[in-house]
Amino acid sequence: MPLTEGFDELFVEFAQELRLHGMLIGSDDVITFCNAVSVLDPTDVMDVYWGGRTSLVRRKENIPVYNEIFQRFFFDNWEEEASEAKKKFRAQVSTTSTIEIPENERTEPGDSNDDTKMGFMAASHEIFRNKAFNECTPQELAALRKMMSNIRLNPPIRRTRRLVSTNKGKKLNMRKIVRENMRAMGENREIFYTKKKEKLRPIVFILDISGSMADYSRNLLQLAYSARSANQKVEVFCFGTRLTRVTRSLSRRNPDQAMELAGTEAMDWEGGTRIGDAINTFLKKWGRGRVGRGSIVVICSDGLDRGDPETLAKSMESLSRIAHRVVWMNPHRGDADRYVPTSMGMIIAEPFIDEVVSGHNLKSLEEFSRKLVTIR
Repeated sequence: MPLTEGFDELFVEFAQELRLHGMLIGSDDVITFCNAVSVLDPTDVMDVYWGGRTSLVRRKENIPVYNEIFQRFFFDNWEEEASEAKKKFRAQVSTTSTIEIPENERTEPGDSNDDTKMGFMAASHEIFRNKAFNECTPQELAALRKMMSNIRLNPPIRRTRRLVSTNKGKKLNMRKIVRENMRAMGENREIFYTKKKEKLRPIVFILDISGSMADYSRNLLQLAYSARSANQKVEVFCFGTRLTRVTRSLSRRNPDQAMELAGTEAMDWEGGTRIGDAINTFLKKWGRGRVGRGSIVVICSDGLDRGDPETLAKSMESLSRIAHRVVWMNPHRGDADRYVPTSMGMIIAEPFIDEVVSGHNLKSLEEFSRKLVTIR
């Protein structure tokens, strides 16, 4: 568990402290706790809190005990003789000692439930990898988005027509060999070769943010943000009834600011869907230049289109001509080995699509990230 290096003993000690106060905690629970925090951020107090809360607390009545011990163990009574692990944790935690309760999770006045309702759930990676986004609670989605920030989309490499010199290869670089021989008065003994120069292939995300995609759109936007953070040759667009370029917004280093700015910039969240019009706009404004031509275009949509079918067909046909590959990410595909389109939009677009992938849970997004680099 490299991400929790230096804190493992501290977390085990915390579990033992909970046992002393009457909580039943097994060795497997402690291992799950450490794994959950390692997936997230061991220096983020909210991640540590929820990692323990979801892994170590089995009974609802133990939550107040857990909250009290957590505060006392990690933040109260920090005497000089505290262990080095405690001092290191206290110095590195990326928040204050007060665990804040988000506004949408605060208890109402007079609420009989005395449990503290927290905002972000740090859960075990394996528990939620297979859970569909539309089945997750807001707290689970928040934890999943943090996990998604660790996904790195590596675009495939393309070979250009331009040749570059190299010390190894199959094709001799006769020009350089002759030039070096002339410079060395015929005594040069080096052999030079040529190969085609390699470049990263651009990726374009076109994300459906209409009402029918409400359960998936923000998670797919998080995926696009992770891709943009890793590679500047990624362009991101959102559409409902109109297309909006959000690439610049997603270039912010702070993920929360980037997502908020992109969400504000795209004005038609959870509205109607006009896939054909959106693709047509992309082709007219960006498709003929370096953004679209020769790129891998990833359309994230369920295919529930309310626009003109003929416009969609013509737009997809044009897109398939200029793009290197067209990949359609449809959350409704699920885990099925063979996908049969049912929506009108998907039926119309299918002849012009190179591959249909799923995007309904974290596991499917991880599989897509691995598959992307193999696309030729």
